Amino acid sequence: MSNADEQPGPSAAGALAHRVPDLGALELLLAVARLGSLGGAARELGITQPAASSRIRSMERQLGVALVDRSPRGSRLTDAGALVTDWARRIVEAAEAFDVGAQALRVRRDSRLRVAASMTIAEYLLPGWLLALRAQRPDTAVSLHAGNSTVVAERLLSDEADLGFVEGLSVPAGLDSAVIAHDRLIVVASPTHAWARRRRPLAAGELATTPLILREKGSGTRQVLDAALGGLARPLIELSSTTAVKAAAVSGAGPAVLSELAVGEELAMRRLVRVPVDGVALARDLRAVWPTGHRPTGPARDLLSLTRG
Repeated sequence: MSNADEQPGPSAAGALAHRVPDLGALELLLAVARLGSLGGAARELGITQPAASSRIRSMERQLGVALVDRSPRGSRLTDAGALVTDWARRIVEAAEAFDVGAQALRVRRDSRLRVAASMTIAEYLLPGWLLALRAQRPDTAVSLHAGNSTVVAERLLSDEADLGFVEGLSVPAGLDSAVIAHDRLIVVASPTHAWARRRRPLAAGELATTPLILREKGSGTRQVLDAALGGLARPLIELSSTTAVKAAAVSGAGPAVLSELAVGEELAMRRLVRVPVDGVALARDLRAVWPTGHRPTGPARDLLSLTRG
């Protein structure tokens, strides 16, 4: 292979940044050409005249040619400076096109927000947060996918969501998190159920061995309850949403374990009764989650801020 056919190596390509003046210097040269004054160019770009002079001299050293003739009557481009200015104009125009394109990408990113949330948060907390976000960002289109904590993690890791919310004991692998609220699970039953008439609190062992109306495996509620009791009996009914579990308990199908957030109205109206339990810690953290190393930006950052308000 001849020398003419050889491709430049990485070192030659990498040296381009050292051979070509930076964008600020090229903008200064264009301003000098347009205004005929180094001082005027400096004022237009918001720098001092000594700084402008230093930048022009540095560019001349870098290129190895004189670019500007300075005199008491002003600054005039040399022949070489006029030629370099024509080339500089193309570079600056390309940079301006680059900037416009990058802004368009940011606008597109900031005009949408994809949220994935576990069921309790999606049903009882997110509506208020999203309403507040709409007041801040009325032009942002928000999509919400509700599922259990496992599904939330999957959507974030596959770039199908910008921000997630989960209720489990631990942070799914590959995600960073921030605690945004605290919650407590409680045992509830219909007023017609035998547990509603108990005089003594349930023991942890009795709760663990009783078939309950439960959320599906992978849900934060199920995870917290299973860990607190060291295991669960086979579910009486297994359902995929908090609302469905609550409706089944209200119907008298059996007892359930639900978030305090989800049953306030039912307890107040006596459609459900809280059943005390001894020796079981059912508190949990509610967390915002996002892919590790990718802190939320734009609408996702604003929504995260609202959850802590």
